[in-house]
Amino acid sequence: MTPEHLEYFRNLLNSMLAEAQRNGDSTLEELTDNHTSYADPSDRATAESDCSFTLRIRDRERKLIAKINDALRRMDEGEYGICEECGEEIALARLKARPVTTLCVACKARQEEGEKIQGS
Repeated sequence: MTPEHLEYFRNLLNSMLAEAQRNGDSTLEELTDNHTSYADPSDRATAESDCSFTLRIRDRERKLIAKINDALRRMDEGEYGICEECGEEIALARLKARPVTTLCVACKARQEEGEKIQGS
């Protein structure tokens, strides 16, 4: 991978990190601002369902932040863009589609096939 590619992906990952952190902050603000009492049980149930949904989104953002930080660490250590399974370079197209990936297409396909077999 060229230094230009690394710079492109570092900028992309930093942008993704900033956006994920902003989204997380706004989610927390939504949750702390919502202290309404509901007379109608169905309104309360809807609000609790919305809160649960918001928390699931926040959890996904938290996991994405961890993956982005891990990708940035791998970049600093010279391991970014190298498949954890086979040690081959991950295609640029795959990294552009999923910058936090740790597996090349072939290894990811094998992993998913194994999960599919285990799930059957």
